[in-house]
Amino acid sequence: MTEHLELILKTIPTDPGVYRYFDSEGKILYVGKAKSLKNRVLSYFTGTGHSVKTRVMVSKIADVKFIVVQSEADALLLENNLIKTLRPRYNIMLKDDKTYPWICIKKERFPRIFLTRKKVNDGSEYFGPYPAVGTAHLLLDILRDLFPLRTCKAELSEKNIDEGRIKPCLEYHIKRCAAPCINAFSEEKYMENIAMARDVLRGQYSTVLTGMKKQMNEKASILDFEGAQKLKEKVERLENYQSRSTVVSTTMRDVDVFSIVSDTEAGYVNYLRVVRGAVVQSYTMELKKCMDETDETLLTLAVVEIRRMYSSGAKEVLLPFPLDVDLGENVRLTVPKISEKRVLVELSEKNARLARMEKVNKERIVDPEAHTRRLMQTMKEELQLDVEPRHIECFDNSNIQGTNPVSSCVVFKDGRPSKKDYRHFIVKTVVGADDFATMAEVITRRYTRLRDENEPLPQLIIVDGGKGQLSSAYQILKDLGLDKKIAIIGIAKRLEELFYPEDPVPLYLDKRSPTLRVIQQLRDEAHRFGITHHRNRRSKGALVSQLDGIKGVGEKTKETLLRHFKTVEKIKTSTAEELSSVVGESKAKIIHSYFSEKKDEAK
Repeated sequence: MTEHLELILKTIPTDPGVYRYFDSEGKILYVGKAKSLKNRVLSYFTGTGHSVKTRVMVSKIADVKFIVVQSEADALLLENNLIKTLRPRYNIMLKDDKTYPWICIKKERFPRIFLTRKKVNDGSEYFGPYPAVGTAHLLLDILRDLFPLRTCKAELSEKNIDEGRIKPCLEYHIKRCAAPCINAFSEEKYMENIAMARDVLRGQYSTVLTGMKKQMNEKASILDFEGAQKLKEKVERLENYQSRSTVVSTTMRDVDVFSIVSDTEAGYVNYLRVVRGAVVQSYTMELKKCMDETDETLLTLAVVEIRRMYSSGAKEVLLPFPLDVDLGENVRLTVPKISEKRVLVELSEKNARLARMEKVNKERIVDPEAHTRRLMQTMKEELQLDVEPRHIECFDNSNIQGTNPVSSCVVFKDGRPSKKDYRHFIVKTVVGADDFATMAEVITRRYTRLRDENEPLPQLIIVDGGKGQLSSAYQILKDLGLDKKIAIIGIAKRLEELFYPEDPVPLYLDKRSPTLRVIQQLRDEAHRFGITHHRNRRSKGALVSQLDGIKGVGEKTKETLLRHFKTVEKIKTSTAEELSSVVGESKAKIIHSYFSEKKDEAK
């Protein structure tokens, strides 16, 4: 196995998606789907019992590429699209579009909704495809339960209905059809139901749910509780159902989808190619930054270049934000806010983030120094610091109802824990649970010592808490004359807000930001370190306190007893002979008599 391939296998994502194997000449060998890309791909290289054909294929693999999707069902559909488009050597060839079922709204008077595996170009609407026929049947059942639509193939012309040529079937008598065949249901109302069914098939449930909840409340207000209950059950069933493909659409034709994710050094532009409503290609281009180019500049360059590379003739381009670029006559640039077009842009963004993370993970393995430089530069820019935060210290207070108050200080250097520099502080001057005063004491002790002993100071201090703890810590830094030398921020747990001294407006970082991840790791590590120390002190205090009232028993005797008997309960129930074998006869008598008296008092 080549070094390139080994590196790829170490950075595979765990998301659902599709993987593609290529040989040394760049030819496609195989396309496969996976619930977890990492587990599935690794199984080819680490598993046993593979067939001869599989072993031969694996021996030819020189490169692996991924497309991440939202669900296992989408992976199945995307695999289908790519096999038909790329025709890999080691895949079973799919010849037509009958592989997966569709749901059809037939173009006719009083339209039917039914399952089909054959698409006919007669103006009917098709939704899907569905990766499992069971999913399609479930959705049809929900629609027929929600809306009393007909299932028969009768020709419901005005003449046939007016002349009474059609008789209502069993579906009408069991109240699953509104019987438009006998004018029991108007065409206008029927088409309203079809419109709501169409919204459900598109995954747009909100309008339907709002209308049904309104009807439910109206029935309840007129004391029709049985009708209201039936509607409530329908609402719950629809709310619990979700099925929407992001890789196949019947309402879109050929479109190009672009998105960008960037950091301080490069931009990663992802391109999804959609042909006849199906995603058939994903490609991510990395663009190195030379002079702090904006995302708009990078994306403009990439859109022009990628469309040229793939000779794209798509007349619509979907983007995450507006661009001022001319792509030729009749090419429309769209920034979708809702609908399946927006979902496609989000899918593209997910793949761009994956490409960036793959690059970062490879860099961390191959060149850890470069990875550290990138991380430090990113943190400097995102936190608006004057220098890179190579040395960070984070503080957290621990106490329960004011007892055994302690504070912890954890230290990260170059973005990684430096455990030999961790410190615990037993709070000395604060009585009760006062986080502000505790933080002030600990910051004073820590940085007075570092300053007086000429020890290296951190570039950044993080306080686990909101504005109050931050203000207390910042005031101490000012008093020590260190406020210009050390940056300090506070992180509030609830919304992960970052606060700066004397600034009422918090900073919100992207939830996927590497800077936020480092800060969260610092905060969590400080909390863990502090809680562990606090728990140990509390447990030790609880054990020793029960021996404190025995006159003639000193600290050394207590330690000897606890070391031997492990718990105070065992000391209490031990005989005088057992105690004397550990601490001598005279002390054993004192201890045994003390606990015997306590036992008698309890009676």
